[in-house]
Formats: sequence, structure tokens, C-alpha cells
Amino acid sequence: MKAVLMRVQRASVTIDERETRSIGRGFLILLAVTHDDTEAQAVKLADKLTGLRIFEDENGKMNRGLDEVKGELLVVSQFTLYGNCKKGRRPEFLAAARPDVAIPLYEKFVELCRAKGFHTETGEFGAYMQVDSLNDGPLTLVVDTDQL
Repeated sequence: MKAVLMRVQRASVTIDERETRSIGRGFLILLAVTHDDTEAQAVKLADKLTGLRIFEDENGKMNRGLDEVKGELLVVSQFTLYGNCKKGRRPEFLAAARPDVAIPLYEKFVELCRAKGFHTETGEFGAYMQVDSLNDGPLTLVVDTDQL
């Protein structure tokens, strides 16, 4: 699994131009699944991301976690994180898992975040979405379970 995590002051996703879901301070997570990902990787990634201490404390040091700031999560599926631009001018997405593999793992990741007590909003897998965010910092991390 691969995630792009952005620390945000606020974020929202509009789905098919009809429904908007939003969060306040917290993390916008773009999440992608590849073919050989497992539930164990979803657990590892959820633990890692929700446990990061990347909010500033009273001394201006990144020392506070999502739980300490009562942060929220917006998780959006983003298969294009597995895009390969090596050949030609059009990316190929063969490394991205098909929906029958990706959807259950995406949903498991979201379930794990909610089970930790975090208010978690989501996009809609396979839908056209417009994502809006006010990045805080900016602070953006790319996390791949193959490197954890």
C-alpha cells in the first residue's frame, strides 16, 4: 500500500459534483493498493499514519500526535499513486490493484482508523472526485508499506 499524507487545516472531497464530505484539522490521506497487498499491510499503515507525531507542541517542535490535537482524517482512494511514467507520455497503472482487491483493503484501512477513535471521512472508490485542502506547513509525507 502507498499513501500520501498531508497535514491539513481543513480538507474536503466532492463526489460526482453532488456530495461533499469534509474534515477540520488533521490528515488528508490519498491511498493506493497494489496487487500483493494484505490486511496486515493495512494494519501496519493505519498504525504508522495515525501514530505520527507531526503537529507542533508549545515549543514549535513536531511532537504531538493526531490524538492529542483531536485531529480528523479524510481518506481518498488514489490508484494513480501506482502510475508508471517510465515509458512514453501516458502513464500506465498496471501496478494498481483491481477493485476486487483494492476496495476491501481500502475499506479495512478506513475501518482501522475509525476503530482507533478518529473521526474519518472518505471519498468514494471509483467515483469522480474533487479534493480541496488547506495544507498546514505544508507537511506532506509519502509512505509505502514496502519501506516500513
